[in-house]
Amino acid sequence: MAKLKPSKGAPYARVLGVGGYRPTRVVPNEVILEKIDSSDEWIRSRSGIQTRHWANDEETVAAMSIEASGKAIADAGISAEQIGGVIVSTVSHFKQTPAVATEIADKLGTNKAAAFDISAGCAGFGYGLTLAKGMIVEGSAEYVLVIGVERLSDLTDLEDRATAFLFGDGAGAVVVGPSQEPAIGPTVWGSEGDKSETIKQTVPWNEYDSSTDKFPAITQEGQAVFRWAVFEMAKVAQQALDAAGISPDDLDVFIPHQANERIIDSMVKTLKLPEHVTVARDVRTTGNTSAASIPLAMERLLATGEAKSGDTALVIGFGAGLVYAATVVTLP
Repeated sequence: MAKLKPSKGAPYARVLGVGGYRPTRVVPNEVILEKIDSSDEWIRSRSGIQTRHWANDEETVAAMSIEASGKAIADAGISAEQIGGVIVSTVSHFKQTPAVATEIADKLGTNKAAAFDISAGCAGFGYGLTLAKGMIVEGSAEYVLVIGVERLSDLTDLEDRATAFLFGDGAGAVVVGPSQEPAIGPTVWGSEGDKSETIKQTVPWNEYDSSTDKFPAITQEGQAVFRWAVFEMAKVAQQALDAAGISPDDLDVFIPHQANERIIDSMVKTLKLPEHVTVARDVRTTGNTSAASIPLAMERLLATGEAKSGDTALVIGFGAGLVYAATVVTLP
């Protein structure tokens, strides 16, 4: 029996650079209120959201990804030619094939990098980060670009009082590369498919009839999702801390999926995070951008100085599926 050569990857992986892109159009709650019976105070009290960004025709999934990725590559101090893999998490790229990752890899100028899309909803960034870590440690790539990107305005029913105010557009990207010490902890991830109906697309593409149906949109059972996120995801977050061998006192930063500020507040309370821990609240001005929310929030914290290079951060994403992924990372 032949023996295979062992892989020659790096001993560990780390996040080396981060970049973000927010569309130029800022949409306040007043615009949302034109089509639903609600109030600015109600939206803020229920979600924390004050504004969100909506993409124009030129700000495509690919275009936003390229902008965010260029910043991440520059921040990492490498060239696009060194990128060996491009992973894109999105649910709002409407072309089934080819993967938008291949277009992004080409336009960035990578040297024929492996490129593929994944669909893991709001947990997609965590899934992509875990795959990138594996590629680097296994040795199939030295640097991997992980992108979370959404144009959720295309999938928003502006007459649905429960969701019309939630969603925004944008792209966040990180470069993951080799490390001589642990800088991305073990991932705690999974799915609960028995709850898949709680967040879903209203009409499957193969059943959509443009002559009779509203364009497909994202709908959710708000209370069920809220309870699941608050009670179950705090447990997953604690499991990620345990897997990394640290306690809440060791944390510098907490970057949860920016779904809803009430969920964030509840998780902070349940985890008993110390006051010194910086908590990402990008949801207030960016809304829920699904797979893009964690890297966008990370980029903003570093840009504003609320977090700094070398900080220890707990990141957790959760959403449609229902799926989740949590890990501890050292910030770039």
